[in-house]
Amino acid sequence: MNDNKNLAPAFDATHRDNLLSHVSRRDVFSQLGLGATALALTALLSDAEAQTPAVRGYNLLPKSPHFAPKVKRVIYLFQNGGASQVDLFDPKPELNKQSGQKPGKGFVNDVDEKKTGTWLGTPFAFKRYGKSGMELSELLPELGKHADEIALIRSMVSEHENHEQACCHMHTGSPVAGRPTMGAWITYGLGTENQNLPAYVALLSPTGQPVDGSRNWSSGWMPPVYQGMPVRSTETSPILNLESGIPQNANEARLQFLQTLNREHFKTHADNLELDARIANFELAARMQLAATDALDVNKESAVTRNMYGLDEPASAVYGRQCLMARRLVERGVRFVQVMMAGQPWDTHSDNANQLRSLTKSTDLPVAGLLADLKQRGLLDDTLVIWTGEFGRTPFAEGKDGRDHHKRGFSLWFAGGGVKGGTTHGATDEFGYRSVQDIVTASDFHATILHLLGLDFQRLTFRYDTRDQRLTDVQPAKVVKPVLA
Repeated sequence: MNDNKNLAPAFDATHRDNLLSHVSRRDVFSQLGLGATALALTALLSDAEAQTPAVRGYNLLPKSPHFAPKVKRVIYLFQNGGASQVDLFDPKPELNKQSGQKPGKGFVNDVDEKKTGTWLGTPFAFKRYGKSGMELSELLPELGKHADEIALIRSMVSEHENHEQACCHMHTGSPVAGRPTMGAWITYGLGTENQNLPAYVALLSPTGQPVDGSRNWSSGWMPPVYQGMPVRSTETSPILNLESGIPQNANEARLQFLQTLNREHFKTHADNLELDARIANFELAARMQLAATDALDVNKESAVTRNMYGLDEPASAVYGRQCLMARRLVERGVRFVQVMMAGQPWDTHSDNANQLRSLTKSTDLPVAGLLADLKQRGLLDDTLVIWTGEFGRTPFAEGKDGRDHHKRGFSLWFAGGGVKGGTTHGATDEFGYRSVQDIVTASDFHATILHLLGLDFQRLTFRYDTRDQRLTDVQPAKVVKPVLA
C-alpha cells in the first residue's frame, strides 16, 4: 500500500475511457517514459495489486492440496552427472573381492558393450552412522551425522543412460523433452506462499549452467508462469537487471492508468499464455525489488551460520552459498528450490576416486549444514530435501579408473517432513549393478514427492493435446510408503 497523500488523484472513469479510445499502449509507454518497469511497479504501488496478482486463467495464488500434506515446500539438490552409488551409498564387499576380474554374462556397459571393463572395487571404507546404523561412505562424514533423519533408497532405476534424456526423465517423468518439470507441476498444483518471490527458483552455480540448460526448470507445454526462475548463486546481483532506478514515489495515477491499459489489452488476448506470463513476470519483478535482494543476501547471516555451510572454506564456498540461499528462499515461502551445479561434475569417466574426493569435499558440509540449519529453525518438519542425480555409475571400470553412466541401479535420499529417518529401502545385487529388491522408478519417485505435498499423482492433471496429462504420465506409479513416517 502507498499512503502518500501528495500523489495526484486517479483518473476518473469518463476521462479514462476517452483516453483508452484514442491512445495506444505504445503511446502511453512513450509518454510516461517508464516502459516495462512502470508496468511492473503497478503491482507494487496499487493497493489492490500489491497483494494479489492480476486476475488471469493461470496464477500462482495458494491452492489447497488434495489431502493434508506432510510438507509445504521442496529443496531439490540435483547432482548433475550421476554420482557413484557403490562409492557413496551402497557398500558391496563382493565387488571389492572381485575387483580387477572380468564380469560374467549379463553384466554389460549399456552405453557401449565394448567398453565393459573389469570389476572396480571402491577404495573408500563404509561406516555405520547414527542409531539406525546406516552404512555410508567415509567420504560423507557430515551427512553421516544426519543418518537418522534421511531415508536412503538404493534401488532406483532410470530409462536412459545419456545425460540429457536421464535428467529429463528425473525432472519431468519422461526422457523425451518438452514436458513440464516436477517444480512446474508442484507450483501449478499448489501455487506459492509468497507473491513477492518466484514460486519456483533454479539456483545455478556462478561457474556455468548445468547440462541441458533451461530445460531443467522448464514448464514445457504448461503456461510459462509455472516455469522456474534461474538465479545465480553469486554474492552480488544474483538476478540481473532487478533494480529499476525508478523512485518508489513514482506517480501512482500514471501507473494505475498504465495498468488499466494493460488489462484492456489482455481482454482481447486472453488465450495468449506468453503475454499472460510476461505481465505476471513484470508484476513479480516489481515486488521482487523489495523482497529478492533481501532473500538472496547471505551476508546477513551470522558467522556461525556461514561456517555451518562451509562458506569460509574455498572448496565448499560455492555449493554452500547455493544451499544457504535455498534455505533463505524456502524460509520466505518459495515453494520449490532446485539447486544445480555447473555442467556435469559427477560424470567421473576417469580418475573416479580422486574426483569423488573433491566433489564430496565441496558438497558434504553444505548439505549437512542445510539439514542442520533447517532443523534448528523448525523448517525441516515441513520441508522436503531431496538428493539425487540422473543415474548412477557402473560397478566396473571405464578405462583404468573411471566409471561410466549406469541406469540399472543407483541411490538417492529424502529428508524432512513425513520421511522415516534412518530407513534404507531397496537393494541392488552383490555388485551394485542391478536393482533387485523393492525397485523404485522415476514415476514412483515423483508420486512419492507429490504425496508428501498432499497431492494425488492421479488427480493432479493438466489438459493438453486432447487428454489429461500427469507428472507420472501413463507410466505405472506407486507411492514408496516404506520411506514415509
